[in-house]
Amino acid sequence: MAEEENSLEYTPTWVVAFICFIIVLLSLLAERGLHHLGKYLKRRKQDALFEALQKLKEELMLLGFISLLLTVSQTAIRHICVPPALVSNMFPCKKPLEEEHHAPETSHSLVFNTRHLLSTGASPDHCTTKGKVPLISVEALHHLHIFIFVLAVIHVIFCASTMVLGGARIQQWKRWEDNFRKIPSQKDASKPGHAHAHHAHAHAHALHELFNANHEFFKMHAGGFWRRSVVISWLRSFCKQFYGSVTKSEYIALRHGFIMTHCPTNPSFNFHKYMLRTVEMDFKKVVTISWYLWLFVVVFLLLNVGGWNTYFWLSFLPLILLLMVGAKLENIISSLAVDVCEKRNRGEQAVITPSDELFWFHRPEIVLQLVHFILFQNSFEIAFFFWILFTYGIHSCIMEKLGFLIPRLVMGVLVQVLCSYSTLPLYALVTQMGSKFKKGIFDELVHSTLEVWLSDTRNKGESTSEAHRMEIEPTIPESFNVQVNELMECDNP
Repeated sequence: MAEEENSLEYTPTWVVAFICFIIVLLSLLAERGLHHLGKYLKRRKQDALFEALQKLKEELMLLGFISLLLTVSQTAIRHICVPPALVSNMFPCKKPLEEEHHAPETSHSLVFNTRHLLSTGASPDHCTTKGKVPLISVEALHHLHIFIFVLAVIHVIFCASTMVLGGARIQQWKRWEDNFRKIPSQKDASKPGHAHAHHAHAHAHALHELFNANHEFFKMHAGGFWRRSVVISWLRSFCKQFYGSVTKSEYIALRHGFIMTHCPTNPSFNFHKYMLRTVEMDFKKVVTISWYLWLFVVVFLLLNVGGWNTYFWLSFLPLILLLMVGAKLENIISSLAVDVCEKRNRGEQAVITPSDELFWFHRPEIVLQLVHFILFQNSFEIAFFFWILFTYGIHSCIMEKLGFLIPRLVMGVLVQVLCSYSTLPLYALVTQMGSKFKKGIFDELVHSTLEVWLSDTRNKGESTSEAHRMEIEPTIPESFNVQVNELMECDNP
């Protein structure tokens, strides 16, 4: 009778209508909020961030499907019965000593009876008649459902905060970019006219400032034999990520090397804008939760055995990886400076040459994958803490001792701050030193149009594609033609 009174059949209609109204209202507010945020990003021409928002919507849809799947299948899962021996070990909490003297069947029956009394409509009678126990209680299934939702939300929040804080740090470099982009080129300085003297003076000042920046850059990273030592270079790179991860001389030198390699005839190329666009495009990948990250969650939920302190040791993993990535990026900068000095000693052209060989396995994209994993792992640590805190309380046995808990939280905050203010800006600058420039050099209009042309070329051949291009050329916006003319000067080597 008690179960019938708690069912929907015996619930007042005003309660059902009120709860339904609240759920629908909150859902509509969230949907319209995301819709207006997308329109705002479109108006600001933040196409990469708009794509990241679309990825976020896909994650929310996946969470909705998981929620629906768990809700629909919870009755079927509750009736899955297994032998008691299969669920008599590997608990997140150690069982009390008095329970160890009982038989496994009696002990586990008591545990599951207690859990099922706490969950609505959960009765173990279906399994006890067969001499078995339920695989999982409805209460535990509900808590697992909440954990998946909390993990996804905190991951998105952490990624967004990292992009905002890291982007603010990268924006500080804009004044360095503007100082060099406003400087007239040698061609402008040689033109006759009343502004000739002013342009010539500005051009000479630019060369002098560039020389000073390069001199400081090479002196910092390759001055003296001890700085070229492999051990000293790695130790210095490891320590430098904690203070002044990117200096003005490093930015100017790497910018000059990129332009001389990829855009030699366009010295006023907006390297800062291109770098921001590539970071925004990479953010689309970071905000998603890939399949191997979900597999990582499953593995560590499996290893969450009482007494192992798995999550304490796990908290060191993102910090170690982050320090490795930061040291590697700093070491790439030093390697570029040493390479230029060696070229100078051999009598070759002393210019920074970007190369994939500087990165792990000659693949710059590995750095992005590691940053993605670090952010997700850190989100997992914080999400697990808050989930246990609000579900079972601070004194839960799953929470571990205070001596293990505080270092986990400190390392989580340290990873978030270090990744935002040091590693992400380093990644944005140093990963441009690959052999090829990234797709961010084109905006969304140029990129989508080039993809159409490439598809036509592959499917119809060069002649058909050329005819098709001539047909649609009058409908191409003027801004596209201007951008293509500018980018024709940036040849991919």
